[in-house]
Amino acid sequence: MTFAHPWFLLLLLALPWIAWLRRRRARDTAFLYSSVNLVKGVVSLRRSRASIVLRQLRWLALVALIVALARPRLGEGEVQVTASGIDIVVAVDFSMSMAAEDFELVGRRANRVAAAKDVLEKFINRRPNDRIGLVAFAGRAYVAAPLTLDHAFLLERLEQLRLGVIEDGTAIGSAITAGLNRLRELKSKSRILIVMTDGQNNAGKVPPMTAAEAAQALGVKVYTIGVGTRGVAPYPQTDAFGQVRYVPMNVDIDEDLLVKIAETTGGKYFRAVNTQKLRAIYDDIDQLEKTTAEVKKYQRYQEVFAWFAVPGLVLLLLEIILGHTVWRKLP
Repeated sequence: MTFAHPWFLLLLLALPWIAWLRRRRARDTAFLYSSVNLVKGVVSLRRSRASIVLRQLRWLALVALIVALARPRLGEGEVQVTASGIDIVVAVDFSMSMAAEDFELVGRRANRVAAAKDVLEKFINRRPNDRIGLVAFAGRAYVAAPLTLDHAFLLERLEQLRLGVIEDGTAIGSAITAGLNRLRELKSKSRILIVMTDGQNNAGKVPPMTAAEAAQALGVKVYTIGVGTRGVAPYPQTDAFGQVRYVPMNVDIDEDLLVKIAETTGGKYFRAVNTQKLRAIYDDIDQLEKTTAEVKKYQRYQEVFAWFAVPGLVLLLLEIILGHTVWRKLP
């Protein structure tokens, strides 16, 4: 067990001093009498056991609440592990054209994003020792997850990504640049960038070939995947009555550009026209060389402050209730 704010535990050192101060003040005379004979029967009385119990409840409550303030948690902050694998960043197109439903999952029609997520999830699970990062792009590119060995976190971020969150468009150059920014500072023999898109570059400030040349200079291979059937694809639209109908949408992938990007960087271009082909593409990429490097893996913490805060509050509440009811004392 570790503490997020261990300095709060210093308050525990103050409790004995506070207890001593309270006992010292309790010895001071509370009333003055003209003759001690008037209180002769009182001075022989021993301290009430009820007051001792109430005082102990209060001290225990204070101890529990102070420990809760220090935020106890289970797990380790970071550990050194040996990762056997390549460094991979996957950039996934989240433009609105990815809503076209020309793929299938479990025998049902699915859009391109759903198929990409399903295949990518299986790919991540097959490579537990690789550092993998995630870039989401449309009109702009964003780092959805940094390179990490915490694949549970990575899959959680992947599941959270939705169409329509990023402004529409296809910024292929920006996606490559965002991925390179994650890969360029890493010292590994193999650094891979996978770019999945279903359109043509029409947004972003970085030309795709400029980004490809930067990847070549950094020694990063870019594997490009064109997603979508050939010709037209069914695109869902909701009419005024809330009914979903499908309209034909032209599939216009700039394959020449994707081929040039891959060839410039020493990578390869793939075309995924269905779910089976997309899975086969990731199977091919899965056969890439592996390398070994020692990295830091950051683990999650399980917060357990409630284990101390709740009992502390219960003890404090119990002390207050007993002190004002069955063990009530005169002021």
